Amino acid sequence: MKNKYLLIYEELASKIQDGYYPARSILPSENELTEMFETSRETIRKALNLLAQNGFIQKIRGKGSIVLDLKKLQFPISGLVSFKELAGKMGQKAETDVAEFALAFPDDDLMRQLHIKGEEKIWKVCRVRKIEGERIILDKDFLVEKLVPGLTEEICRNSIFEYIENTLNQKISFAKKEFTVEEPTEEDRRMLDLEGYHSVVVVKNYIYFDDASLFQYTESRHRPDKFRFVDFARRMDMPSG
Repeated sequence: MKNKYLLIYEELASKIQDGYYPARSILPSENELTEMFETSRETIRKALNLLAQNGFIQKIRGKGSIVLDLKKLQFPISGLVSFKELAGKMGQKAETDVAEFALAFPDDDLMRQLHIKGEEKIWKVCRVRKIEGERIILDKDFLVEKLVPGLTEEICRNSIFEYIENTLNQKISFAKKEFTVEEPTEEDRRMLDLEGYHSVVVVKNYIYFDDASLFQYTESRHRPDKFRFVDFARRMDMPSG
């Protein structure tokens, strides 16, 4: 049987997704939720903390728990999640168009990014991600061919992560990420529905197998109004001195 705080979390999350608690509204107070669910304040706090961690609410001192806009896709900064998994979790219609798929030798920059030599071939994949018909992400993926053999355009249209884990039986372990905000390039404006936006959020991912092999470098370029990058951080006790 699930812990009570998880049941409360799921009920509140469902009500937020269904619009019972709309974006920018305030959830009932901790005292009101304690009475509503006939439980302890500590249990309610655990449920609210989980809602905050998963991007449903923002807890603001003196105001309470503000419901966030779920139309923005929530990317976990410290996690590894595919576009297909993310869109499925949010319950929105997602499509992927493969604009480029090729096997080629890397240039000097990609050799440096992937820590490989010039004679090692790489897959070059350019994908446009659409949510509810809007082109909002440009993914430029570069994968080491000998570590990810047998890639096809259809696999890229579906999910590269799914292929790696379920067909190649490789464990994707961790990634190093870099975040910047940049002016859109001509390619960004051509490939994305930027609607007058003058910046894109760029996420560079260096993705590794569990044996620490770097198999993929990705540059993801996001329309800024459609995303919220979320994380949960805990302050560690520091030695006094």
